[in-house]
Amino acid sequence: MGVDRAVLFRLATSERFERIFKAVPGGDAQAWRGASRYVAGRSRDEALIATFDLLAQGHGVSVDLFGERVRDQATADRITEDYLALAAALPMPPADVWLSLDLSHLAIDADPTGAADRLATVAEVLPPGRRIQVGAEDAARTDAVLGCILDVAGRGLANRVGATVQANLLRSERDVDILSAAGVHVRLVKGAYLEPTGSHPYGEAADVAYLHLGFRLQAAGAAWSMATHDGRLREALLLALGPVPVEQLLGVRPEILHQLTAREVPIRVYVPYGPDWFRYWLRRVAESRGA
Repeated sequence: MGVDRAVLFRLATSERFERIFKAVPGGDAQAWRGASRYVAGRSRDEALIATFDLLAQGHGVSVDLFGERVRDQATADRITEDYLALAAALPMPPADVWLSLDLSHLAIDADPTGAADRLATVAEVLPPGRRIQVGAEDAARTDAVLGCILDVAGRGLANRVGATVQANLLRSERDVDILSAAGVHVRLVKGAYLEPTGSHPYGEAADVAYLHLGFRLQAAGAAWSMATHDGRLREALLLALGPVPVEQLLGVRPEILHQLTAREVPIRVYVPYGPDWFRYWLRRVAESRGA
């Protein structure tokens, strides 16, 4: 019997497990063989190659330099410089390329004010129409993450930032209302973290919450997209609401991209890269196990 979903999610947050796995002879190479389906590469140049390929196929892109749980402010400042260099290397509009990041990569746990300043620094250099999407992290960080996004939006940068909202969290109805009112783009996901409290159980309850939030965002006239590989939810919302933008992960059901593009549904593909790919790969493996 394989390792179950809950165990894999716990391992995906363990630096110690990553060190042990990679220390085993051939472990790093074995993991990379599995991860390379979902990861554009270890370098910016590799990510840009994948980006241009997806653009040529008519898809939008969101590029993410992997990383999370940084506490050192100097490291967070270097990461900000990496994002500025990435922003400068992207093709100019009308190329549909956004950026993506997790705020714990910018040291929000240790320096929330500095994390907001770093996010604003990157958002400020983006051309009109381009955003930096902030990823969802575990529920314990949600207040800090949304507070940071709203801070940056309030600096006149609402049209340059986006937030990820997890439908499985009980608080998300209020959160989408606040973000919509602030003019922040919402990327709606089911929620990949196993929360001890404050969440709908995985399965039907989370699915119903996802549909409810999709209708709520649409009724509010919000800028939003649905980020799910659940075909039932995607098709239900497309049927009811029309061509809402759909976001997909690199390497997950790629055949769907061409089908949706042929139907004139806007697509954005998440393109992650960088040396910190191992735990992201484990999360993808965990999600593939279902409930």
